[in-house]
Amino acid sequence: MAATASASEQAILDAVPKQLLIGGRWVDGSAGTLGVEDPATGETLCEIADASVEDAKAALGAADEAFRTFRGVAPRERGDILRRAYEAIVARADELALLMTMEMGKPLAEAKAEVTYGAAFLRWYAEEAVRINGRFTVNEAGAGRVLTMKQPVGPCLFITPWNFPLAMGTRKIGPAIAAGCSMVVKPAKQTPLSMLMLARILEEAGLPDGVLNVVTASSSGSIMEPLIKDPRLRKLSFTGSTEVGRTLIAQSADQVLKVSMELGGNAPFLVFEDADLDAAVDGAMIAKMRNGGEACTSANRFHVHESVADEFARRLAERIGAMKVGRGTEDGVTMGPLIDEAQRSKVAELVEDAVGKGAKVLCGGRRVDGAGYFYAPTVLSNIPDDANLLREEIFGPVAPVTTFATEDEAIARANDTEYGLVAYVYTQDVNRAFRVIERLDTGMIGLNQGLVSNAGAPFGGWKQSGFGREGGPEGIEEYLELKYVAMNVGS
Repeated sequence: MAATASASEQAILDAVPKQLLIGGRWVDGSAGTLGVEDPATGETLCEIADASVEDAKAALGAADEAFRTFRGVAPRERGDILRRAYEAIVARADELALLMTMEMGKPLAEAKAEVTYGAAFLRWYAEEAVRINGRFTVNEAGAGRVLTMKQPVGPCLFITPWNFPLAMGTRKIGPAIAAGCSMVVKPAKQTPLSMLMLARILEEAGLPDGVLNVVTASSSGSIMEPLIKDPRLRKLSFTGSTEVGRTLIAQSADQVLKVSMELGGNAPFLVFEDADLDAAVDGAMIAKMRNGGEACTSANRFHVHESVADEFARRLAERIGAMKVGRGTEDGVTMGPLIDEAQRSKVAELVEDAVGKGAKVLCGGRRVDGAGYFYAPTVLSNIPDDANLLREEIFGPVAPVTTFATEDEAIARANDTEYGLVAYVYTQDVNRAFRVIERLDTGMIGLNQGLVSNAGAPFGGWKQSGFGREGGPEGIEEYLELKYVAMNVGS
């Protein structure tokens, strides 16, 4: 236990399973244990199981066995399991939020918002489980019939990130259960506790043994590659960096797996001269500072019309500079730590590169002294075109403001990236709005709003931001295979 943990925090830590979940049993990891760190203090919260390749293969074996029966479980029953889990998460929202804050660092209010968001996927897919429909039509020649049906794809492997440790799990697990699939989940080693608690909740909600298996491990690549190349696996879903995603896609080719990839982003935030600046700044605070900037949807580049850029940057710096930095459990804190020293160093290097090339620091621009991995919320202006932070995903609390003169220039700058996850557009001209959003090369658009995440909407990107969709009616299709039957109905 960290020395800074309160009695209530320790009680929650004590309630978290510390073992692997394989085939309905909580078991020790054969590779020993690994520590989970509090990024606000750098101290170890607890030790959990560290899996070996053999443990991971046993988890896949359990998923394969469970799939044979779970695929036949009635859709309503699958939906009821998800509904009970949703209700349990809502009832335990405060507890789950505190656990998330301890392991990931985000302020309690943001952690509770994620719990609500994550639970929404279970509610949504509880309702989708009974709406998996095919079709029945007359053959175009009139001599027969066309029948289609959708069936579960099979055992799945989910690799989830550290930045949204509950929601990135529920938006994969929810549709998989609704479709009738089984799964192995490998949460990020930095934030495994929320996933372990989710597994316990689903267990208590009546999910059959072996449908959900959780493997925590200090070495992801060496544990996951054998599963990806195992013929029992039929689906891979990954949320994380584009670099790792490329490796996983290559590994998945051997088995021709059905693959979903939610990868990196470099989101442009466009502010036109007719925008409501108050609304734009409000939206920027959400799009940039939600999760401390550690989100693939985070606004990475602010492209602002030259006539309003100075005023926008001034207002944004005033708001961002006033954020209170500290441990997420402390009153009034609006900005927690970054996840670890490696991430903080990356953010610092990007800022130093930009400043060294001529960028102006309007607020922040420095590490925060003391324990933990804190970096001051930052706004930069006068960004040179060759600054690395315009090309790379920052994944931290840094807002670089650049300017444009024309609509065409704004679109060109926004699209000048290999990524295409999300873009944000602020304008009060409806004609311009549609011109711009139709020309932006991204999978999602926030039009006059800084938040696009929604359990009922398809989340995903274009280009090197990945493929496949999570959420909405589209999300369950990732876990279904289509079967066509040509029927001879006779004369």
